[in-house]
Amino acid sequence: MRKTAAAATVSDVPPLPANRLLASRTLPPGDRIDRAQVTVNLAETPLAWLARRGHIGAAQLRAGARLRDDFHAASLGPRVTMRWDPLPGTRSHGGAPEPGGSQIAARRRFDEAVAACGPGLADVLWRVVCMGEGLEAAERGLGWPARAGKLVLSLALDRLVSHYGLDQKE
Repeated sequence: MRKTAAAATVSDVPPLPANRLLASRTLPPGDRIDRAQVTVNLAETPLAWLARRGHIGAAQLRAGARLRDDFHAASLGPRVTMRWDPLPGTRSHGGAPEPGGSQIAARRRFDEAVAACGPGLADVLWRVVCMGEGLEAAERGLGWPARAGKLVLSLALDRLVSHYGLDQKE
């Protein structure tokens, strides 16, 4: 039986060629099953990887993407380049530059969404969704047992879906 376009799921859609940056990685000895080298897509986010394999739904993927967009619009990520702002001594009021209205609104939306998820779920959202950290690395960083991150991330994404009012059935 053939699937119609409306019945297609997230896992049925291959990544766009622009979203593919293939590289070869060597697995640590404990993770090797049948080979030591694997090919990975460096341009694929952890959420997209989970969605393509059916571990999260389309609404959860959209909610995570919305949170990540607000995170980046609010400029909450770490700075990795030089700041070209004028020196603090050249300002009449001193300190950091004032954020723009869209940046303030994005920060407010981000803070509201994280608060709606709760303090226990915000950590995994920040690590996996916003910073693009892999699930295994997030589990290690949070001191969780192996494979606990997928369940906790799914719960956090469900709360985000509810907060944003997205349809779960898609």
